[in-house]
Amino acid sequence: MKKLKKLIVVTAQWDPVSSKILKIINRIAEKYNLNVEKKEEDWIFLKKYGEKDELGGADIPQVFIELEDGSIIHVLTKLPLNEEGKADEVKAEKIIEEKIASLL
Repeated sequence: MKKLKKLIVVTAQWDPVSSKILKIINRIAEKYNLNVEKKEEDWIFLKKYGEKDELGGADIPQVFIELEDGSIIHVLTKLPLNEEGKADEVKAEKIIEEKIASLL
């Protein structure tokens, strides 16, 4: 069993889903009694820990879990889409919660 320290979200003010992902992260953090760290356009963090595309670039937003031992686990890149092509907040929340559950 690993001890979770906090959720980390890397986003940007220009990102249209920034407020949605932060809402989801804050809801999950409250449920699991975790702190949230928001990083604005932290490309160095994304280069080190994030998921990269085929050209080596990193998408925003990305969600991570930091463990008590300092290790970082990537959880989610971008919000998943539903059948209508819109951001699926419920599915995103489920993906993050499943990752948390797998670590507990």
